[in-house]
Amino acid sequence: MTRQSQDVLVETEWLAQHATDADVRVFEVDVDTTAYEQGHVDRAIGLNWKTDLQQHPVRDLIDKKQLEALLSRYGVAPKTTIIAYGDNNNWFAAWFFWLLKYYGHEDVRLVNGGRAKWAAEKRPLTNDLPTFSKSDYRAAGPDASIRALRDYVLDKVVGNGTKIVDVRSPKEYAGELLAPENLPQEGAQRGGHIPGAQNIPWATAVAEDGRFKTPEELRQIYGGKGIDGKGETIAYCRIGERSAHTWFVLKYLLGHDRVRNYDGSWTEWGSLIGVPIEKSSTGSL
Repeated sequence: MTRQSQDVLVETEWLAQHATDADVRVFEVDVDTTAYEQGHVDRAIGLNWKTDLQQHPVRDLIDKKQLEALLSRYGVAPKTTIIAYGDNNNWFAAWFFWLLKYYGHEDVRLVNGGRAKWAAEKRPLTNDLPTFSKSDYRAAGPDASIRALRDYVLDKVVGNGTKIVDVRSPKEYAGELLAPENLPQEGAQRGGHIPGAQNIPWATAVAEDGRFKTPEELRQIYGGKGIDGKGETIAYCRIGERSAHTWFVLKYLLGHDRVRNYDGSWTEWGSLIGVPIEKSSTGSL
């Protein structure tokens, strides 16, 4: 891995040695919001992506004050090293990483391989709930340069040379499915993809053991589709978590300077009035 990737990735061995360090906070964020209760890394804090990290009833990220209150509850300081891991190859852990970077936290890292890698190595889990003294956390962000909102995306579809990456499955990209096959087919009024988007499913960046592939392999995967770091790239999926995973790959493992996550993603775009949509046959990869 590159020096930059070493600053944002830790291996399970590192986590086992440092999870209880005073200047470290470990957060588990899973697709399956009950996974944490079934056992977690010692001193890890469980966050529910639906209730802890999103506003209600408005669909949006938690705002700056809400993030400050959340991190203060767990004694996080601006210089704290935050470690994130989760199920599904870190889908929502990557989304949490992106959220923290959006609000300007400096030292955030993902556990390479996530919850599955930890379990495969038969490392211990606990059901104990950690407690921490409260802090008075203050966020530096938001950093609008890493987020794409719908009007921004629509403007880029018209032109300006921005590259768009659809990280969903080929059937979702083609418009045959509205969500991954194992999920209810809901969330958007129309199927298809944003015009001009390249389909590079998020999972192509992951090796058999759940860890990220090497930079050389990643460059071949994305460069082969024209995603080479020249100019700007916008990644999207269905609700923004899989695209946060790809955003992490492009920005930190490949070092692309201008990468945005469109977290509104297909549940928003596929239901907007009047925006362009394309469909295609499967087999794009």
